[in-house]
Amino acid sequence: MMDSLFLIGVCVIVPIIVVWLNNRTNQNETNKKTEVLLKAIESDATIDPEYFKPQLSLKEKLLDKLTGASIATFMGLAIVVTTDTMVYDDIGGIIFAVGIALLISYIVGKRLPAKEIKAEEDAPKSEK
Repeated sequence: MMDSLFLIGVCVIVPIIVVWLNNRTNQNETNKKTEVLLKAIESDATIDPEYFKPQLSLKEKLLDKLTGASIATFMGLAIVVTTDTMVYDDIGGIIFAVGIALLISYIVGKRLPAKEIKAEEDAPKSEK
């Protein structure tokens, strides 16, 4: 009984909470930017278009992906190595596989936009 509750918590409830928190954070950020834009329009102020561009560069996004890949891989590996029941080994294997998939995605993603990353790094600070 306890094993099934743990599985439900890990496989269903935790991902739902993570997605909900992420969406809520994005929505709050969008609402704040909308308020700023509305106030700027009401006061006839000039609007800086840089304010609405994504804040993370390609390199930062790739590093975030690498961080997630590392965490998932090591968590999955730790669960597989430290548990002695098949149920938890399966969960650990799944988490490990997700980590490896993210790592492959990072490696492929790092090669594709290499020119764009180089251009972002070489761009003057005023353009960023």
